[in-house]
Amino acid sequence: MRTDSPQTASPQGPRKASPQTIVIWTVVALVCAAGWSVLALSRGEEVSAVWMVAAALGSYAIAYRFYSKFIAYKVLKVDKTRATPAERLDNGIDFHPTDRRVLLGHHFAAIAGAGPLVGPVLAAQMGYLPGTIWIIVGVIFAGAVQDMVVLFFSTRRDGRSLGQMAREEIGPFGGAAALLAAFAIMIILLGVLALVIVNALAQSPWGTFSIAMTIPIALLMGFYLRVLRPGRVSEVSLIGVALLLLALIAGRWVAESSWADTFTLAPSTLVIWLVAYGFIASILPVWMLLAPRDYLSTFMKIGTIALLAIGVVVAMPTLKMDPVTDFATRGDGPVFAGSLFPFVFITIACGALSGFHSLIASGTTPKMIQKETQVRMIGYGSMLMESSVAVMALIAASIIDPGLYFAMNAPAGVIGDTVQNASQVVGSWGYQISPEDLAAAAKNVEEASLLSRTGGAPTLAIGVSEIFSEVTGGSLRAFWYHFAIMFEALFILTALDAGTRVGRFMLQDTLGNLYKPFKNVSWKPGLVITSALVCGLWGYFLWVGVHEPLGGINQLFPIFGISNQLLAAVALAVCTTLLVKSGRLKWAWITGIPLVWDATVTLTASWQKVFSSDPRVGFFKQRSVYQDGIDRGELIAPAKSMDDMHTIVTNSTVDGVLTAALALLIVIVIADATRVCIRHVRRPALSTLSESPYVESKIVAPAGLIPTKEEKEEARDAVGAAPGG
Repeated sequence: MRTDSPQTASPQGPRKASPQTIVIWTVVALVCAAGWSVLALSRGEEVSAVWMVAAALGSYAIAYRFYSKFIAYKVLKVDKTRATPAERLDNGIDFHPTDRRVLLGHHFAAIAGAGPLVGPVLAAQMGYLPGTIWIIVGVIFAGAVQDMVVLFFSTRRDGRSLGQMAREEIGPFGGAAALLAAFAIMIILLGVLALVIVNALAQSPWGTFSIAMTIPIALLMGFYLRVLRPGRVSEVSLIGVALLLLALIAGRWVAESSWADTFTLAPSTLVIWLVAYGFIASILPVWMLLAPRDYLSTFMKIGTIALLAIGVVVAMPTLKMDPVTDFATRGDGPVFAGSLFPFVFITIACGALSGFHSLIASGTTPKMIQKETQVRMIGYGSMLMESSVAVMALIAASIIDPGLYFAMNAPAGVIGDTVQNASQVVGSWGYQISPEDLAAAAKNVEEASLLSRTGGAPTLAIGVSEIFSEVTGGSLRAFWYHFAIMFEALFILTALDAGTRVGRFMLQDTLGNLYKPFKNVSWKPGLVITSALVCGLWGYFLWVGVHEPLGGINQLFPIFGISNQLLAAVALAVCTTLLVKSGRLKWAWITGIPLVWDATVTLTASWQKVFSSDPRVGFFKQRSVYQDGIDRGELIAPAKSMDDMHTIVTNSTVDGVLTAALALLIVIVIADATRVCIRHVRRPALSTLSESPYVESKIVAPAGLIPTKEEKEEARDAVGAAPGG
């Protein structure tokens, strides 16, 4: 069976760089180097956040222009003549060729969930420098590479899920471990993503109304593109953005009207609505709700982050957090316990490297991509965009008063529930802030209190309001705060609906090994059954998080980070195996080196979370402390009742067992992948690839966002050759 294409795409021949190009890239490199130098060498003096933006954007530009192009055309050899699954298997439900601009929006919206917003905010307790280095260096050499390579190999395999690719390419034993680990991790990730939404929208009629209105807006956009005006992306974009802005403004009107009570929902009520939404969104055709909604939210996401970057340049706020705090070495931080290594690298679970992305890159996106040549823009480019979100989140957390930062992110059981007590406790850590300042900060954004607003969203919103109010005036501080809260909820919800759909694909792939009809991801009975199971499972973790006495985010985010990075290890192991088996052994280091780093960091963190004797770090030690308290009939803070004590014991046990089990599964996957690679090097004839046969593509579409001169000519030729053209 033929799987090779008759020709492989490559950049349009070696070109000599023009003097203008050389000057531009020299300036970019110098600005980038200046940013890194200031961040790394400044000690004691004020540092402007502008230098962090310069270091990030310069690094991203250089990486995308050179490193991603090298991987796409030299290593992967993307082929524009080869038909993708979206073209060959188009059924209008899951497989559907989607305009690259809409798909870029969908993919970015799907991957950019809670991680790049929450993780960097929590990691700021270690200082701004460790997080900045990991976010930027990690995305260039690990995260964006993983996303692009997984997307490429899944596209070559009819949009197979990561777990199914592992089963087919590594073998039944390691593949089964990968399938089980990937699905379990996906459920945990979705539960924590949903928890961040609940924390952001609870008791917020403005945010709840605005988010709810994005659903009918997206449905209108979907029918507009599918039925009313097919292909009119620009028209529907203008309509969608206008309606979205109207929904944002109307949210404030609703919050101040008699309708406010209708949209003021308790956390438990939001859990039910989110589970119901996830189920419906995962079974509807992609063109109807998922793709247009993600595309719509992307305008807001990219626009807000771009405005934030501009605001930083205009306002030039200074970084008030230390470059490296004492908590980085002591490991007793109030936001999360543990030392800089390995916990910064798992706390910043997205923005640098995220296993969740591999599920999207082998889930919805490969079933919608028009051309192989678009994997660079959509895979590598989207991840760079997410990394920029993480940098902005870290800036927002680092420009506010450190005393306010710790008062907002430490659990209530540690700092109490009054501004006087919080001021005293935070002062004992070396960060002074008065009770009056804490009360004024809440009043400025029209909130009753900002104490213990864990989850990252409120802290980022405070930072956003600081930056924007510097430009637009202090009177709009409350507006910008609530705008940012709503922005974050929208950001995360788009990852939740796409993630639920991918979880459904994964479960169908797995059950399809036992009952073949499940293999058809559009088979309606299987579609409904698996969607309900997936929503029910992540709904359980969401319910547990909402009712967790230790604080859902504080307790669940470490397991979220560990699970996410363990999943990245699975993805990188599969990618490395496929590079070796497909004759690219000399390029296996591209995913192999990130795999070794990720496995080292994450397995170390897993070991500590399971076996540490510090109850703030180790799940089982935490369980033992609270169980001993139950046996003595003693309440241990922050538990307020014996029911709380029992809940903590149960949740700590579940978290510890899950962490240990997932780490063991990942060790099995890596060991089996290593065995397969060694066997291939020794005896290549024994290896098989499950790549789909080559079929020539009839679609003509650009590789990037802006068509090149050659691509415009190709499109004109295609129109002229069409019947009646």
